[in-house]
Amino acid sequence: MLYTSFVSTNKLELGMVSLSWQDTYNTWKNQATLESSLKQELTAMAGDNAALEDAFYQPMEFGTAGMRGVLGPGINRMNIYTVRQATEGLARFMDTLPADVKERGVAISFDSRHHSKDFAHESARVLGLHGIKSFVFESLRPTPELSFTVRHLHTYAGIMITASHNPKQYNGYKIYGEDGGQMPPKESDLITSYIRKVSDLFAIEVADEDQLLGDHTETIIGDDVDQAYLAKVKEVTINQKLVDEVGKDMKLVFTPLHGTGRMLGEKALKNAGFKNFSVVKEQAVADPEFSTVKFPNPEFPEAFKMAIDLGKKEDADVLIAVDPDADRLGTAVRQPDGEYVLLTGNQIAAVLLHYILQANKDAGTLPDNAAAVKSIVSSEFATKIAKSYGVQMINVLTGFKYIAEQIEHFEATGEHTYMFGFEESYGYLIKPFVHDKDAIQTTVLLAEVAAYYKQQGKNLYDGLQDLFAEYGYFREKTTSEEFDGVGGSDKIAALMTKFREEAPTDFAGYTVDSTEDFQSQTETFADGHTAPIALPEANVLKYKLTDGTWIAIRPSGTEPKIKFYIGTLGKSLAEANNKLAQFEAAIQAFIKE
Repeated sequence: MLYTSFVSTNKLELGMVSLSWQDTYNTWKNQATLESSLKQELTAMAGDNAALEDAFYQPMEFGTAGMRGVLGPGINRMNIYTVRQATEGLARFMDTLPADVKERGVAISFDSRHHSKDFAHESARVLGLHGIKSFVFESLRPTPELSFTVRHLHTYAGIMITASHNPKQYNGYKIYGEDGGQMPPKESDLITSYIRKVSDLFAIEVADEDQLLGDHTETIIGDDVDQAYLAKVKEVTINQKLVDEVGKDMKLVFTPLHGTGRMLGEKALKNAGFKNFSVVKEQAVADPEFSTVKFPNPEFPEAFKMAIDLGKKEDADVLIAVDPDADRLGTAVRQPDGEYVLLTGNQIAAVLLHYILQANKDAGTLPDNAAAVKSIVSSEFATKIAKSYGVQMINVLTGFKYIAEQIEHFEATGEHTYMFGFEESYGYLIKPFVHDKDAIQTTVLLAEVAAYYKQQGKNLYDGLQDLFAEYGYFREKTTSEEFDGVGGSDKIAALMTKFREEAPTDFAGYTVDSTEDFQSQTETFADGHTAPIALPEANVLKYKLTDGTWIAIRPSGTEPKIKFYIGTLGKSLAEANNKLAQFEAAIQAFIKE
């Protein structure tokens, strides 16, 4: 099986050899050792040229967020062969490292999706053939625990098999660095170069797992790491007296959406002092079909349907849902009429940050050099809150690895004390013993914040309204245009080119004050002068408008879509929502021109 990178002719080329998708498909179809279930799927696809072309026209992209895609046969699909290829690339890279570094090995975890456990153990077998130790969880575990484990066991790297909040037909593969964060671009590019050198997927050798276990090249890990992680989660609680007084009576509903969250979420809540909570029984089952939800994504109202039903039955104050690998969290809050309202990712972040800063201020533990970190496409609501406490807000590119890099910098230099980090996409990190999004930590703190407002006769939604009244009515929205299949990446590239070459000077009648192009690392102002951007290169555009609105555009790092982010501010919620609608319409009009 020969390939390198995708070219516009829909052929895969290596030196003088050129393989069309049909050639690649035939190589797989005629492969005598092809795994039986994949062979059956391939047989079922016979004659469906559109499906076959999509599966074989290009290799699965491996980027700074690893790889994620639909399960099935083909080089553009998640299967044991593409997983082996990715792991072989990591192993070959580790072969170049000093012996004492390589000796530290790789931690491996997996979620509840189809083939996740298989992919985890295939990864251990590939590593084992290179003499690289692996530490594999006995059963499914959350992504944040994998991040913690890399640091806890001092491994060189980590592998997490997960497709996060994607639908059931997806799976994915993430590589973590020795700091517990996803590999930054420099290291990721190096590993990618080794992956691309693995030209024959069917020639990748794997070790016998029984032998690896027998000689301790592979170690199965479990409860001991769980207990170490949960001990650190106890440090998330800021006001234990508050939790002891209010938490025991506050009613809470928790759902792991058929994923890994139940494994540690219930224990973390109980350890913190929250006893009066219920779990959505039907969604507590680790189910790769996600049989009760179409999309196991806690930012979607549909994901809360069963939690809302249970909440109404039990008169619960707050509902918390975490995605299948428990790195993202959403919440819904009961209103006086008994209905529930969902908070957005940016709103959850604002409420959490305000509580963290106020509680630490009240306790006299707010450091003079306190700092929070957010992505450039996240709300300025949190920035304004931080500023009111004299806390610096640092902006980074999208991707929690960049927040992890800031934490590393803080710890190395002492320049700042980390207080909180977040992305608008429902990802938060409270304490930096994990270097990625952590919905388990956030569940515990959000319950404490709910108790804080309950003690005042309010709820989380009331608290948000208080913050709006104090800081302004911030509203944000993320939309996207999806481009699946052959030519999708070209369409996304063309759309980004259009925004660069036909640069908008206004949106909905509001003038563009400046345009930040993170690819050229330059900010261009309306009068023509420019200024450098002190962030790494990235394919992102951000427009700042004269009314304080900002609009950002970026291709997704994990899905075939281009995302549009809008953040605005009004004197009332109605005004802010009206602006959102205007700007969304203006973006669509520009695209259609």
